[in-house]
Amino acid sequence: MSLKEWFGKGPKGDWVDIGAPKKDGKFQACGRKTSKGSKRKYPKCVPRSQAKRMSKGQIKSAVRRKRAVRQGVGGKPTNVKTIIKKRIGGRIVKRSNNMGLFGRR
Repeated sequence: MSLKEWFGKGPKGDWVDIGAPKKDGKFQACGRKTSKGSKRKYPKCVPRSQAKRMSKGQIKSAVRRKRAVRQGVGGKPTNVKTIIKKRIGGRIVKRSNNMGLFGRR
């Protein structure tokens, strides 16, 4: 499968940048032409179907976590989880990255 099929519209693709919403509530296509001289910040891309299901808070959180991590380490883009909720015994709780005083959980 080519990148054009993966990120383009159609049954296999249709990815959007949730970090760059349009004024009418829709999303821009995934990616940027060039990173130098671009007004858009680093994109956080998800399938359009998932973007429609996400709340404003989930979008904000995902974009913030993506942009907080250094990008392009080793020539590869850095991936972050889009939604960080976990089910524990019927309850939904957010995962904590707090390692405590001595680095244990």
